[in-house]
Amino acid sequence: MRRLISISILLLAVLLVLPGVLSAVGGGYWFRVTTTIGVFSILTMSANLITGTTGLMSLGHAGFYGIGAYTTALLATKLHWPFFLTLPVAGVVTAVFGILLALPTMRLIGIYFAVATLGLGEIIHVTLLNWVDFTRGPMGISAIPGISLDGLFSASDITNYYAVAIIALLAALVLGRLTHSYYGNALRAVREDDQCAASMGLNVVGLKIQSFAFACFFAGVAGGLWAHTTGYISPGDFRFSESILILAMMVVGGLGSIPGAVLGAVILLGLPEVLRPIGDYRMIVVGAVMFFSILFLPRGLLGETSVLSVVRRQFGLAWDRTLNLGWRQ
Repeated sequence: MRRLISISILLLAVLLVLPGVLSAVGGGYWFRVTTTIGVFSILTMSANLITGTTGLMSLGHAGFYGIGAYTTALLATKLHWPFFLTLPVAGVVTAVFGILLALPTMRLIGIYFAVATLGLGEIIHVTLLNWVDFTRGPMGISAIPGISLDGLFSASDITNYYAVAIIALLAALVLGRLTHSYYGNALRAVREDDQCAASMGLNVVGLKIQSFAFACFFAGVAGGLWAHTTGYISPGDFRFSESILILAMMVVGGLGSIPGAVLGAVILLGLPEVLRPIGDYRMIVVGAVMFFSILFLPRGLLGETSVLSVVRRQFGLAWDRTLNLGWRQ
């Protein structure tokens, strides 16, 4: 019952209250800001599965985000596919590329894996920048169709908001179920001590590949949403700095925490816009928020431990019933 009430409040806030507030304070511009926050929330949640839950420091997530964006842009502009086909295909293509590119690195740990993923991200960025015949290079791809469906709704800022919001909620649901389950516990075991996890019979390399594939899928979907909602993409959107921004969102919000990932995106993207009236000083405020949040809350504003305790309270009864049924069998 408590879980149903929590979900109902969340849906009411995201799908009714927030759009009403945004319309009241100015409409279009704030819808675009919130849409960007939604896209980066999906990105941060997906990266959190790799870094926060599985313990693999990935510094190339923006590259996979770019693969999804370019897949969507090319399908939409060259083949004229609608958004409900381009987004899942972008996710699948990105997941396949992620698996193929990451396979040689899955036995690496710590800083070695981080440097390897940094190299993968740079390879993707340089390819997008120089493969002019396919990606148009630095000119980028323009005139990407917006999110629309003939006879039902047309492309607009509000349509973009609702599309991103619904997909972000679905991503949070799926990734939340993955991380707060026995599978998620296995990923945490790999994070804490992969050798111990292997000695307990867990397929460490397989779990790493699976988590990387899930994360790349949602990164690809986020890239597709970015392409459809902005109408123009270029290699500059998927540089190393974007991977660092995603990492900062994870750390500020709380590694391993789905709500923390969303909160990190809200703070690092929304706060500079809210503070725009104070000019360049707003970045000093944002930097101070980042610094003091890490200094006094090293586990993040909504760290994994606090979120897990809430989840256990919400699902504790259900888990107890499952365990009791298991014992009876």
